[in-house]
Amino acid sequence: MPSRRLGRSLGVNHVPRKHCSYSCVYCQDGRTTTLELERVAFHPPEQVIEAIERRVAACRARGDAIDYVTFVPDGEPTLDLHLGEMLRAIDSLGVRRAVLTNGSLLWRDDVRAELAAADLVSIKVDAVDERAWRRVDRPSGVLALEVALDGIRRFAAERRGSLLTETMLVRGLNDAPASVEGVAAFLETLRPDVAYLAVPTRPPAEPEVDAPCEATLVAAFETLAARLPRVELLAGDESGPFGRSGDAVTDLLAILAVHPMQEPAARRYLAEGGDGPGLESLLASGQVVRVAHRGRLFVTLGLSPVRALATARTP
Repeated sequence: MPSRRLGRSLGVNHVPRKHCSYSCVYCQDGRTTTLELERVAFHPPEQVIEAIERRVAACRARGDAIDYVTFVPDGEPTLDLHLGEMLRAIDSLGVRRAVLTNGSLLWRDDVRAELAAADLVSIKVDAVDERAWRRVDRPSGVLALEVALDGIRRFAAERRGSLLTETMLVRGLNDAPASVEGVAAFLETLRPDVAYLAVPTRPPAEPEVDAPCEATLVAAFETLAARLPRVELLAGDESGPFGRSGDAVTDLLAILAVHPMQEPAARRYLAEGGDGPGLESLLASGQVVRVAHRGRLFVTLGLSPVRALATARTP
Protein backbone atom coordinates (compact mmCIF):
# COMPACT_ATOMS: atom_id res chain seq x y z
CA MET A 1 0.00 0.00 0.00
CA PRO A 2 1.13 3.61 -0.44
CA SER A 3 2.68 4.99 2.75
CA ARG A 4 3.12 8.66 3.57
CA ARG A 5 6.45 7.83 5.21
CA LEU A 6 7.78 4.76 3.42
CA GLY A 7 6.69 4.95 -0.20
CA ARG A 8 5.43 1.56 -1.43
CA SER A 9 5.06 -0.54 1.71
CA LEU A 10 4.23 -4.25 1.97
CA GLY A 11 2.60 -4.48 5.39
CA VAL A 12 2.97 -7.52 7.64
CA ASN A 13 0.05 -8.05 10.02
CA HIS A 14 1.65 -10.61 12.35
CA VAL A 15 -0.21 -9.81 15.61
CA PRO A 16 -3.84 -10.86 16.19
CA ARG A 17 -6.34 -8.03 15.99
CA LYS A 18 -6.06 -5.45 18.76
CA HIS A 19 -3.43 -7.05 20.97
CA CYS A 20 -1.60 -3.92 22.08
CA SER A 21 0.06 -2.18 25.02
CA TYR A 22 -1.88 1.01 24.22
CA SER A 23 -5.51 1.76 23.41
CA CYS A 24 -5.06 5.05 21.59
CA VAL A 25 -8.18 7.18 21.25
CA TYR A 26 -7.38 7.87 17.59
CA CYS A 27 -6.50 4.33 16.48
CA GLN A 28 -7.88 3.58 13.02
CA ASP A 29 -8.28 -0.09 13.99
CA GLY A 30 -10.64 0.60 16.89
CA ARG A 31 -10.34 0.09 20.63
CA THR A 32 -7.81 -2.38 22.00
CA THR A 33 -9.52 -5.55 23.15
CA THR A 34 -6.44 -7.22 24.68
CA LEU A 35 -4.32 -4.69 26.57
CA GLU A 36 -1.04 -6.37 27.44
CA LEU A 37 2.71 -5.94 27.94
CA GLU A 38 3.89 -9.55 27.94
CA ARG A 39 5.56 -10.81 24.77
CA VAL A 40 4.07 -14.00 23.34
CA ALA A 41 4.39 -16.20 20.25
CA PHE A 42 1.37 -15.44 18.07
CA HIS A 43 2.11 -17.42 14.89
CA PRO A 44 4.78 -19.94 13.85
CA PRO A 45 7.52 -17.68 12.44
CA GLU A 46 8.15 -19.93 9.46
CA GLN A 47 4.53 -19.40 8.33
CA VAL A 48 4.89 -15.62 8.47
CA ILE A 49 8.25 -15.73 6.70
CA GLU A 50 6.86 -17.97 3.95
CA ALA A 51 3.87 -15.67 3.51
CA ILE A 52 6.15 -12.63 3.17
CA GLU A 53 8.34 -14.42 0.63
CA ARG A 54 5.29 -15.49 -1.37
CA ARG A 55 3.78 -11.99 -1.41
CA VAL A 56 7.07 -10.34 -2.35
CA ALA A 57 7.41 -12.77 -5.27
CA ALA A 58 3.82 -12.08 -6.37
CA CYS A 59 4.32 -8.31 -6.25
CA ARG A 60 7.53 -8.55 -8.21
CA ALA A 61 5.90 -10.78 -10.80
CA ARG A 62 3.20 -8.14 -11.31
CA GLY A 63 5.76 -5.34 -11.51
CA ASP A 64 4.73 -3.75 -8.19
CA ALA A 65 7.72 -2.03 -6.61
CA ILE A 66 8.31 -2.55 -2.86
CA ASP A 67 10.27 0.05 -0.91
CA TYR A 68 9.84 -1.58 2.50
CA VAL A 69 8.50 -4.74 4.07
CA THR A 70 6.85 -3.12 7.08
CA PHE A 71 5.85 -4.85 10.32
CA VAL A 72 2.77 -2.79 11.08
CA PRO A 73 0.03 -5.04 12.54
CA ASP A 74 -3.24 -3.84 14.06
CA GLY A 75 -1.55 -4.25 17.46
CA GLU A 76 1.94 -3.61 18.85
CA PRO A 77 4.58 -5.44 16.73
CA THR A 78 7.14 -5.83 19.52
CA LEU A 79 4.69 -7.99 21.50
CA ASP A 80 5.59 -10.78 19.06
CA LEU A 81 8.34 -12.98 20.49
CA HIS A 82 9.44 -13.93 16.98
CA LEU A 83 9.82 -10.41 15.59
CA GLY A 84 13.62 -10.48 15.56
CA GLU A 85 13.73 -13.91 13.95
CA MET A 86 11.41 -12.77 11.16
CA LEU A 87 13.33 -9.56 10.54
CA ARG A 88 16.59 -11.47 10.18
CA ALA A 89 15.07 -14.20 7.99
CA ILE A 90 13.77 -11.81 5.31
CA ASP A 91 17.06 -9.94 4.95
CA SER A 92 17.85 -12.20 1.98
CA LEU A 93 14.88 -10.78 0.02
CA GLY A 94 16.82 -7.62 -0.70
CA VAL A 95 14.04 -5.30 0.50
CA ARG A 96 14.46 -2.82 3.34
CA ARG A 97 12.71 -3.78 6.57
CA ALA A 98 10.74 -1.35 8.73
CA VAL A 99 8.94 -1.60 12.07
CA LEU A 100 6.33 0.90 13.29
CA THR A 101 6.14 0.73 17.09
CA ASN A 102 4.65 2.71 19.94
CA GLY A 103 7.95 2.28 21.79
CA SER A 104 6.33 0.94 24.96
CA LEU A 105 8.56 -2.16 25.16
CA LEU A 106 11.90 -0.55 24.28
CA TRP A 107 12.94 -0.70 27.94
CA ARG A 108 13.50 -4.41 27.30
CA ASP A 109 17.01 -5.39 26.17
CA ASP A 110 15.67 -8.16 23.91
CA VAL A 111 13.29 -5.83 22.06
CA ARG A 112 15.99 -3.23 21.41
CA ALA A 113 18.35 -5.96 20.17
CA GLU A 114 15.73 -7.41 17.81
CA LEU A 115 14.81 -4.02 16.35
CA ALA A 116 18.48 -3.44 15.55
CA ALA A 117 17.93 -5.83 12.62
CA ALA A 118 15.46 -3.41 11.01
CA ASP A 119 16.62 -0.88 8.43
CA LEU A 120 14.12 1.66 9.73
CA VAL A 121 12.18 2.04 12.97
CA SER A 122 9.41 4.56 13.53
CA ILE A 123 8.49 5.31 17.15
CA LYS A 124 5.31 6.99 18.31
CA VAL A 125 5.77 9.79 20.85
CA ASP A 126 2.42 11.48 21.43
CA ALA A 127 3.13 12.97 24.87
CA VAL A 128 5.80 13.10 27.54
CA ASP A 129 3.60 14.38 30.39
CA GLU A 130 1.57 11.88 32.37
CA ARG A 131 -1.88 13.40 31.94
CA ALA A 132 -1.71 13.83 28.16
CA TRP A 133 -0.08 10.40 27.69
CA ARG A 134 -2.82 8.58 29.57
CA ARG A 135 -5.60 10.56 27.89
CA VAL A 136 -4.35 10.01 24.33
CA ASP A 137 -2.49 6.67 24.35
CA ARG A 138 -4.37 5.00 27.24
CA PRO A 139 -1.48 2.62 28.06
CA SER A 140 -1.51 -0.59 30.05
CA GLY A 141 -1.92 0.36 33.69
CA VAL A 142 1.31 -1.39 34.75
CA LEU A 143 3.47 0.67 32.37
CA ALA A 144 5.16 3.76 33.79
CA LEU A 145 5.73 6.73 31.49
CA GLU A 146 9.34 7.30 32.51
CA VAL A 147 10.16 3.63 31.92
CA ALA A 148 8.74 3.87 28.39
CA LEU A 149 10.56 7.14 27.66
CA ASP A 150 13.85 5.80 29.00
CA GLY A 151 13.57 2.77 26.73
CA ILE A 152 13.05 5.04 23.73
CA ARG A 153 16.09 7.11 24.72
CA ARG A 154 18.24 4.00 25.03
CA PHE A 155 17.14 2.67 21.66
CA ALA A 156 17.86 5.98 19.97
CA ALA A 157 21.34 6.07 21.51
CA GLU A 158 22.06 2.52 20.28
CA ARG A 159 20.40 2.78 16.87
CA ARG A 160 22.03 1.49 13.71
CA GLY A 161 19.45 2.26 11.01
CA SER A 162 17.06 5.09 10.25
CA LEU A 163 14.96 6.46 13.09
CA LEU A 164 11.65 8.25 12.60
CA THR A 165 9.24 9.58 15.19
CA GLU A 166 5.55 10.30 14.86
CA THR A 167 3.44 12.51 17.09
CA MET A 168 -0.33 12.42 16.67
CA LEU A 169 -2.06 15.58 17.86
CA VAL A 170 -5.64 15.31 19.12
CA ARG A 171 -7.68 18.42 19.77
CA GLY A 172 -7.95 19.22 23.47
CA LEU A 173 -5.90 16.23 24.66
CA ASN A 174 -2.23 16.75 23.80
CA ASP A 175 -2.12 19.89 21.66
CA ALA A 176 -1.55 22.46 24.43
CA PRO A 177 1.65 24.52 23.95
CA ALA A 178 3.30 23.10 27.09
CA SER A 179 2.60 19.51 26.01
CA VAL A 180 3.96 20.10 22.51
CA GLU A 181 7.06 21.85 23.87
CA GLY A 182 7.74 18.87 26.12
CA VAL A 183 7.52 16.49 23.16
CA ALA A 184 9.83 18.72 21.11
CA ALA A 185 12.44 18.80 23.86
CA PHE A 186 12.32 15.01 24.21
CA LEU A 187 12.56 14.41 20.45
CA GLU A 188 15.59 16.69 20.31
CA THR A 189 17.45 14.23 22.54
CA LEU A 190 16.61 11.35 20.16
CA ARG A 191 17.93 13.07 17.02
CA PRO A 192 15.47 11.37 14.62
CA ASP A 193 16.10 11.52 10.89
CA VAL A 194 12.57 12.86 10.48
CA ALA A 195 10.01 13.88 13.10
CA TYR A 196 6.49 13.52 11.73
CA LEU A 197 3.59 15.53 13.10
CA ALA A 198 0.25 13.90 12.34
CA VAL A 199 -3.47 14.51 12.82
CA PRO A 200 -6.31 11.97 12.71
CA THR A 201 -7.49 11.55 9.11
CA ARG A 202 -9.23 8.15 9.30
CA PRO A 203 -12.14 6.94 11.48
CA PRO A 204 -10.85 6.87 15.10
CA ALA A 205 -11.54 4.50 17.97
CA GLU A 206 -13.44 7.21 19.84
CA PRO A 207 -16.06 9.39 18.11
CA GLU A 208 -15.07 12.64 19.86
CA VAL A 209 -11.52 12.57 18.46
CA ASP A 210 -10.72 15.43 16.10
CA ALA A 211 -7.72 17.23 14.67
CA PRO A 212 -6.49 20.52 16.17
CA CYS A 213 -7.41 23.76 14.43
CA GLU A 214 -5.03 25.06 11.78
CA ALA A 215 -3.50 27.72 14.05
CA THR A 216 -2.71 25.14 16.74
CA LEU A 217 -1.20 22.78 14.19
CA VAL A 218 0.99 25.52 12.69
CA ALA A 219 2.18 26.53 16.17
CA ALA A 220 3.01 22.89 17.00
CA PHE A 221 4.94 22.49 13.75
CA GLU A 222 6.97 25.62 14.50
CA THR A 223 7.70 24.38 18.02
CA LEU A 224 9.15 21.12 16.72
CA ALA A 225 10.96 22.81 13.82
CA ALA A 226 12.75 25.13 16.25
CA ARG A 227 14.47 22.13 17.86
CA LEU A 228 14.69 19.52 15.08
CA PRO A 229 16.40 19.64 11.69
CA ARG A 230 13.59 17.97 9.75
CA VAL A 231 9.90 18.03 10.63
CA GLU A 232 7.15 16.92 8.25
CA LEU A 233 3.39 17.17 8.54
CA LEU A 234 1.12 14.19 7.90
CA ALA A 235 -2.29 15.73 7.38
CA GLY A 236 -3.47 14.19 4.11
CA ASP A 237 -4.07 10.82 2.55
CA GLU A 238 -1.51 8.60 0.89
CA SER A 239 -0.99 9.13 -2.81
CA GLY A 240 -0.50 6.37 -5.34
CA PRO A 241 -2.28 3.07 -6.05
CA PHE A 242 -2.63 0.14 -3.67
CA GLY A 243 -0.75 -2.98 -4.79
CA ARG A 244 -2.20 -6.32 -5.81
CA SER A 245 -1.25 -9.98 -5.67
CA GLY A 246 -4.00 -11.39 -7.91
CA ASP A 247 -7.25 -11.74 -5.88
CA ALA A 248 -8.83 -8.31 -5.51
CA VAL A 249 -11.20 -9.25 -2.65
CA THR A 250 -8.51 -11.01 -0.61
CA ASP A 251 -6.14 -8.11 -1.17
CA LEU A 252 -8.77 -5.53 -0.19
CA LEU A 253 -9.65 -7.36 3.03
CA ALA A 254 -5.94 -7.61 3.90
CA ILE A 255 -5.55 -3.86 3.39
CA LEU A 256 -8.65 -3.05 5.42
CA ALA A 257 -7.38 -5.16 8.32
CA VAL A 258 -4.92 -2.37 9.12
CA HIS A 259 -5.93 0.54 6.92
CA PRO A 260 -9.47 1.92 6.41
CA MET A 261 -9.95 3.08 2.81
CA GLN A 262 -12.18 5.78 1.41
CA GLU A 263 -15.23 4.15 -0.15
CA PRO A 264 -14.71 5.45 -3.72
CA ALA A 265 -11.13 4.15 -3.68
CA ALA A 266 -12.31 0.73 -2.46
CA ARG A 267 -14.88 0.54 -5.25
CA ARG A 268 -12.24 1.40 -7.85
CA TYR A 269 -9.86 -1.16 -6.36
CA LEU A 270 -12.40 -3.98 -6.74
CA ALA A 271 -13.57 -2.84 -10.16
CA GLU A 272 -10.03 -2.73 -11.51
CA GLY A 273 -9.31 -6.18 -10.06
CA GLY A 274 -11.56 -7.96 -12.54
CA ASP A 275 -14.48 -10.33 -11.97
CA GLY A 276 -15.68 -11.06 -8.46
CA PRO A 277 -18.01 -9.68 -5.80
CA GLY A 278 -18.30 -5.90 -5.65
CA LEU A 279 -18.31 -3.71 -2.58
CA GLU A 280 -22.08 -3.94 -2.08
CA SER A 281 -21.78 -7.72 -1.72
CA LEU A 282 -19.04 -7.35 0.90
CA LEU A 283 -21.10 -4.75 2.77
CA ALA A 284 -24.19 -6.98 2.71
CA SER A 285 -22.23 -9.94 4.11
CA GLY A 286 -20.78 -7.86 6.94
CA GLN A 287 -17.20 -8.56 5.91
CA VAL A 288 -16.85 -4.84 5.27
CA VAL A 289 -18.64 -1.94 6.96
CA ARG A 290 -19.13 1.71 6.04
CA VAL A 291 -17.95 4.39 8.50
CA ALA A 292 -18.43 8.17 8.26
CA HIS A 293 -15.63 10.46 9.42
CA ARG A 294 -15.18 14.21 8.92
CA GLY A 295 -17.66 14.32 6.06
CA ARG A 296 -16.16 11.38 4.16
CA LEU A 297 -17.19 7.74 3.85
CA PHE A 298 -14.66 5.00 4.60
CA VAL A 299 -14.88 1.23 4.55
CA THR A 300 -13.13 -1.07 6.98
CA LEU A 301 -13.40 -4.67 8.19
CA GLY A 302 -16.50 -5.76 10.06
CA LEU A 303 -16.49 -4.12 13.49
CA SER A 304 -16.86 -5.41 17.00
CA PRO A 305 -20.07 -4.30 18.81
CA VAL A 306 -18.05 -1.82 20.89
CA ARG A 307 -16.53 -0.05 17.89
CA ALA A 308 -19.75 -0.28 15.89
CA LEU A 309 -21.48 1.70 18.66
CA ALA A 310 -18.68 4.26 18.78
CA THR A 311 -18.47 4.83 15.04
CA ALA A 312 -22.24 4.97 14.65
CA ARG A 313 -22.08 8.29 16.54
CA THR A 314 -19.24 9.69 14.45
CA PRO A 315 -20.42 12.83 12.66
